[in-house]
Amino acid sequence: MHSILLDTGAFVALLDKSERNHSQCVEFFREFKGRVFTTEPVLTETLYLLGPSLQAQRICMDFILSGGATLVPQSTESLSRCITLREKYGDIPMDFADATLVALAEETDIDEIFTLDKRGFNTYRIRGKQSFKVWPE
Repeated sequence: MHSILLDTGAFVALLDKSERNHSQCVEFFREFKGRVFTTEPVLTETLYLLGPSLQAQRICMDFILSGGATLVPQSTESLSRCITLREKYGDIPMDFADATLVALAEETDIDEIFTLDKRGFNTYRIRGKQSFKVWPE
């Protein structure tokens, strides 16, 4: 089955109608057929960026709880890998949530990502070699 990783910017735009990329992200997500995975740091960033509104945060949590995306917890191995990745891409810079997605890509062999961070994810490499397929185009 087709799988994709979900990054913070696209997650926020998907849920927040006031985001300028909302329509594009909703259209992509509606057309996507497959499994969506994300990490706890991405969820945390998304909740923070949606603001203090309990209603907005509830929509985000309900998205996960209803199976909109599978939340993958960090292992000690992935946390260790995040340190290495953040040092390698320090000039970008790579934030922790992005590092967790690259580590997850390496663990799961998922090379596609739903993100608005084209600069970062066009630069990051899976296992230092393989590029990501970035959506939406």
